[in-house]
Amino acid sequence: MRPKRTHLYTLAALALFTGLLAVADLTFDSFTLRVLDLCAIYVVLALSLNLVNGFTGLFSLGHAGFMAVGAYVSALLTMTPEQKEMNFFLEPIAPWLAHLSMPFVPALVVAGLLAAALGFLLGAPVLRLKDDYLAIATLGFAEIIRVILTNTQNITNGALGLKGLPRYATTWVVWGCAAASVAFMVLLGRSSYGRAMKAVRDDEIAAGAMGIDVFRVKVVSFTVSSFMAGVGGALLGSLLTTIDPKMFTFMLTFNIVLIVVLGGIGSITGSVIASIAVTILMEALRFLDGPLDLGVVQLEARPGLRMVVFSIGLMAVVLFRQRGLMGNREFSWSMLSRIGLLPRAGAADGAPGGKHGVA
Repeated sequence: MRPKRTHLYTLAALALFTGLLAVADLTFDSFTLRVLDLCAIYVVLALSLNLVNGFTGLFSLGHAGFMAVGAYVSALLTMTPEQKEMNFFLEPIAPWLAHLSMPFVPALVVAGLLAAALGFLLGAPVLRLKDDYLAIATLGFAEIIRVILTNTQNITNGALGLKGLPRYATTWVVWGCAAASVAFMVLLGRSSYGRAMKAVRDDEIAAGAMGIDVFRVKVVSFTVSSFMAGVGGALLGSLLTTIDPKMFTFMLTFNIVLIVVLGGIGSITGSVIASIAVTILMEALRFLDGPLDLGVVQLEARPGLRMVVFSIGLMAVVLFRQRGLMGNREFSWSMLSRIGLLPRAGAADGAPGGKHGVA
């Protein structure tokens, strides 16, 4: 399609999406709006994992740890001294943290940077491992972080967690972060560094023979992904207004892996679509965890049945559509033009395709 027309379609889509967000923010009830905001947060988290798994080909399972770091750092930096005093009643908070406070946006950046620093320190030795060994090492890191959070009572409030956090993660904030994440991933994918990541994913030996510093590409990818995971964790904590170490178990990482696999490993579009679909379905199917009245048979509550359904769905995708919803493809206006949902570029000249053809 012509670049000018493509830009017009993009601007129109952005204007429509902004209008829909404004309507949702004004008319949706609190529960529906929270589900909508969770969709945006899962977009950020899915893209962060897809950067490692899809773009660079690394099998990491440690994102819950980076999310925990981001959530706790942001919470401790945005809470007022009075809120900290109310939370830390078993053991006083560390003096250097008691009066430390800053606005949400700088706290969000600091949370991401500290998560990225941990990602760099972890990645430097661990990324020399491959396949299952890398997955086990990153999973162990996430569990270590959770144990540390549970046992540092004077910093994280231990197993009690932090409650009554300021809710700065509004609809505009979370969807703004989601849009920024999508834009970053699109620009990265089109850059030479993004192509280097994909070359490492496809064949490390060939990439190294072409002059690509394979280890450096892996470390940078893992560090940037950790930053995005830290930001996502900070947004999640601010949205829920309460955090504790039990939130950041392997199940949280599993949810993100589920989204990435269902959407298509390596596809930005697939991650966005799957994040929205899975988040909505998780809430719509919540009734499966409670008592079920099937008319003839009545079943007692089975907590966790909802995740069984999602696990079966994941198995079905792996068996019958291994590349996920989008595979490694991305949405484009030309795609809609080819299937007839948008006019072809030459339609204005009076003939299908016209003399200009379709890009």
